[in-house]
Amino acid sequence: MTAQLGGTFTPAGGPALTRMGYGAMQLAGPHVFGPPADRARAVAVLRAAVEAGVDHVDTADFYGPVVVNEIIREALHPYPDGLHIVTKVGARRGADGGWIVSRHPHDLRAQVHDNLRSLGVEALDVVNLRLGDMDTPNEDSVAEQFGALADLRRQGLIRHLGLSAASAAQLDEARAIAPVVTVQNLYNLAHREDDDLVARTAAEGIAFVPYFPLGGFSPLQSRTLSEVAARLGASPQQVALAWLLRRSPNIVLIPGTSSPAHLRENIAAAALDLPADAVAALDAIGG
Repeated sequence: MTAQLGGTFTPAGGPALTRMGYGAMQLAGPHVFGPPADRARAVAVLRAAVEAGVDHVDTADFYGPVVVNEIIREALHPYPDGLHIVTKVGARRGADGGWIVSRHPHDLRAQVHDNLRSLGVEALDVVNLRLGDMDTPNEDSVAEQFGALADLRRQGLIRHLGLSAASAAQLDEARAIAPVVTVQNLYNLAHREDDDLVARTAAEGIAFVPYFPLGGFSPLQSRTLSEVAARLGASPQQVALAWLLRRSPNIVLIPGTSSPAHLRENIAAAALDLPADAVAALDAIGG
């Protein structure tokens, strides 16, 4: 089963993960706010992912907010052995759906307890500290914030820690405080600014989890991807996911969807063979 999901990657000191996971963000309403139009289908997609062998689900209590975690709990609780729920903290949602940075240590602790409550668990498998936003990265110190999460890890409320939208310097600072098992950053065929970080995390046994696998493509780049996909009889999304899996053995994917059919397409990408000429064309996209 795991071979159909791209095999597994085991971060140093962390849990073994199928390289094809599932991102739950799209289970909320429009703009990741409010309830979904079809809650039953959201529940069905989660159950289908786990039945297909996916062993990690990426979420956050600020998706909805709360809505997505409650759907995960409805669909999967009591959670089967070996299923890992990965969540993140560092943001809140405004009444208008706006995203509000919220990284004060006391609120990070509150967000951890919010996740524990909404997911219905006594300890969280992995908690990522969300740092710079996709469009506004920063080099702020993470010592105080990551230290607060490390304290909760020592208390047994968190098993493993990670970073989201992090720089190499922030990873250095965090690792001096507590082990880091995952880095979740923007990375795809068109955006490879983190090439060095991909290589570094691979060498250090840290999972690198790209988000927005099809984000930010120019029309020319999109055309190249579409042409390769057509030649292989696959969708552009499948080809982009297959390229990421091929890029480095520590890359772990969390494509999201609220559609059972789209879920099956995403999972099938793990078995897509990319011939040498296709790889060359795809590599040139980010050149």
